[in-house]
Amino acid sequence: MRGTWYLLALDQGTSSSRSIVFDAEGRIVSMAQREFRQVFPQPGWVEHDPVEIWNTQLATAREALAAAGLEAREIAAVGITNQRETTVIWERATGRPIANAIVWQDRRTEPICRELRDAGLAATVAQRTGLVIDAYFSATKIRWMLEHVPGAREAAQRGELAFGTVDSWLAWQLTGGRLHVTDATNASRTMLYDIRRGQWDDELLEALDVPRALLPEVRPSSHRFGETDAALLGAPVPIGGIAGDQQAALFGQGCFEAGMAKNTYGTGCFMLMHTGERFEPSRHGLVATAAAQPGETRQYALEGSVFVAGAVVQWLRDGLHAIQRSSGVEALAASVPDSGGVVFVPAFTGLGAPYWRPEARGTITGLTRGTTVAHIARAALESIAFQSAALLDAMGRDAGKPITELRVDGGACANDLLMQFQADLLGIPVVRPEVIETTALGAAQLAGLACGLYRDTEELARQRRVGRSFVPTMSRDRAQALMSGWESAVRQAVAG
Repeated sequence: MRGTWYLLALDQGTSSSRSIVFDAEGRIVSMAQREFRQVFPQPGWVEHDPVEIWNTQLATAREALAAAGLEAREIAAVGITNQRETTVIWERATGRPIANAIVWQDRRTEPICRELRDAGLAATVAQRTGLVIDAYFSATKIRWMLEHVPGAREAAQRGELAFGTVDSWLAWQLTGGRLHVTDATNASRTMLYDIRRGQWDDELLEALDVPRALLPEVRPSSHRFGETDAALLGAPVPIGGIAGDQQAALFGQGCFEAGMAKNTYGTGCFMLMHTGERFEPSRHGLVATAAAQPGETRQYALEGSVFVAGAVVQWLRDGLHAIQRSSGVEALAASVPDSGGVVFVPAFTGLGAPYWRPEARGTITGLTRGTTVAHIARAALESIAFQSAALLDAMGRDAGKPITELRVDGGACANDLLMQFQADLLGIPVVRPEVIETTALGAAQLAGLACGLYRDTEELARQRRVGRSFVPTMSRDRAQALMSGWESAVRQAVAG
């Protein structure tokens, strides 16, 4: 397929739904975004209204097409990328959700996780799914809904209900219930999917008491899934790509081969390294997961999550009132030459990978009479880079060889001071692309491959455009001394 064609990416996130139209060269033509409600019924519970997710996503798709001055028949394919692990269960007959979606951040199912750990399932889960047993993933959310929504378990056993992560929910709605599908990346985040064999795992389904009839079909991430209903956008459009947000970003960054890594700097940080066709559980505190799969061959990645990254800047703004706007942190931090020995461990909700210490608490060390709010701001920014450096070190040790470049995206990657410090700590180039909307771009590219707009990933790699590359300038001795100081502060955060 050649000529003037466009791709539509549906980027369904945790706080908003966005749609982006890309041209065939991967440039943004138009964008629309709508926020939706966050529901907090109890401490530790986080929910979304699935109908609101669908309505906002459809509205932004229509708005993006209108802003681009395009008709649906000019769209070669639609790609879907989504907040992962968030769990929706709906009635097959009506398409109505049986309850609000339980969001990935929700912690209500920790007692179920404890039960699974006590039953000795941790090793089985790691070997088959690549994951750790945690309330983060979808499996325990499904079980909770079946146990707490009246009549849900019986309806599920009769085959009357459907489960999906948000991609499945959108595909169902886009096709009027004709498609109940997901892709390998989203399936790999459920804690029910054997990523080595590429299929739902009967033993884990039994352990979680999840009926197989609930589950969607699993397809490659680039695949001709079906077509949207003509009435929704004005003409039927092929659905050609589905991938969870972090795997879509890995793909959009052009990380197609083993050893290539990206880091997304948002509220938290999500670092992924492609490991090719080799699946091996992490030995250094990471999780193994499916990478976006452009064909039938299974692809894998290692992943690590930093719980608090950009959120530490929000705390400076809203908690300390050190800045009026988040964008002001770079100038404040740059007003001092360094952190003055201050180290900030922002463990507001514990520490994620590679530490996995939920009991850790936020800690600031190295304060003196000479410390100013600028030093604290600089230490806060540096904490994002320190946590990311610890992740990359764990990835390198798992891979058995050093990583030579880190590709970056997400809102905080626009902060030049942070990116330079990241490069200095790592001792490798940190590369920011021209288009930082790599999550949506990855979904669009997967769709473009499926519909024949692109020949292969080599063509996509040639299309990639670098915005800026940050080259390390700090000596390795100095970088290692700083990392040692960081690890010492982490030990204090855990001990405290």
